[in-house]
Amino acid sequence: MHDALSLPSRKEPGRALPEAPAGPRAVPFSLRARGSRLASPESQLALLDGVDLAASAYAGDFSKALASAGWLPLRPAALEILQVNLGKLCNMSCRHCHVDAGPDRTDAMMDRETVDACLRALDLSGAHTLDVTGGAPELNPHFRYLVDEAVKKGKHVLDRCNLTVLLVPSLRNLPEWMAERGVEIVASLPHPRKRGTDAQRGDGTFDRSLEAMRMLNALGYGSGRSDRTLTLVTNPVGAFLPAGQASMEREWKEALGREHGVTFDRLIALNDMPISRYLEWLEASGNLESYLKLLVDSFNPATLAGLMCRNTLSVSWDGSLHDCDFNQMLALPALSVDGRPLHVRDLDPDVLAAREIVTRRHCFGCTAGAGSSCGGAIEPSIPLPVPR
Repeated sequence: MHDALSLPSRKEPGRALPEAPAGPRAVPFSLRARGSRLASPESQLALLDGVDLAASAYAGDFSKALASAGWLPLRPAALEILQVNLGKLCNMSCRHCHVDAGPDRTDAMMDRETVDACLRALDLSGAHTLDVTGGAPELNPHFRYLVDEAVKKGKHVLDRCNLTVLLVPSLRNLPEWMAERGVEIVASLPHPRKRGTDAQRGDGTFDRSLEAMRMLNALGYGSGRSDRTLTLVTNPVGAFLPAGQASMEREWKEALGREHGVTFDRLIALNDMPISRYLEWLEASGNLESYLKLLVDSFNPATLAGLMCRNTLSVSWDGSLHDCDFNQMLALPALSVDGRPLHVRDLDPDVLAAREIVTRRHCFGCTAGAGSSCGGAIEPSIPLPVPR
């Protein structure tokens, strides 16, 4: 553990946080480009499985945790969201990135044929929301086509945006274009202050993010309009769980409004997932074992009903289907009952509904504490029944 940063933890006031992953200037290239062994999903899974968690709850076995709560096997609920990853190309190369995205990742980009297959799947699945992600999905040449066609179908569209991409010269008119179509912008911002954000994503990221937020605010985003929702996404600057989402939202709105004059509609907080470049940082900084123990020992069975893998289907840039975005990054495909990997071009709602969700040790990341999903913390307000 390193105490290079002096940002106080909300859970432990006055105590320094561990050294945070650095941003794009520290690590300009992807794991793949650097020839790292962790560019291989198999190597990532082997590293996670190799950590000795015998003394932790459930011996670090997620299946045992599910069984203890009466949720084994874990099965999907009604499909509500089709999440489409348009590729790993990004204008940034943040060290915490679980996608291993970056400016060099032109090798992983969804083509038009697969985009069309996603649109057909959107009809077949009955999903009411299209969740577009990446990388920086806006850099895919078919981004506007996909969004336009989904809007024509009456679907709610989310764009998972890193904010700084909106300053790319070729995309300068994109905020207005998305506003005209009622696209919800779900924008990542690690911290409401400069030092916290730049520590994780690189020098200058916070100022550029504020510039993009001001552009969005000028268009009515962040003002409470249902057709121009601006959601911010945060994950911890270090190896710990986020504080309470509701209290964080109040703090962020006050800080960003008072100090910078920018507004947003809601904040969602995510647990950091021990995958890809964040996994690399955990190992290099000596935090891997302690962080995995934290996730395992913080398992909360009340989060299981609201896991994103139950109501969301993830589509990779190559069209392969996955139970969630994290399984996608670990090359763990969604499987039919007979063990066949599923693909978007062959989407069958009945096959999807009958499958078991694929789980491994990293799934403790979504069930720790208040829980974590693409929609933020999972905090049920009433006791949830145990499925039979």
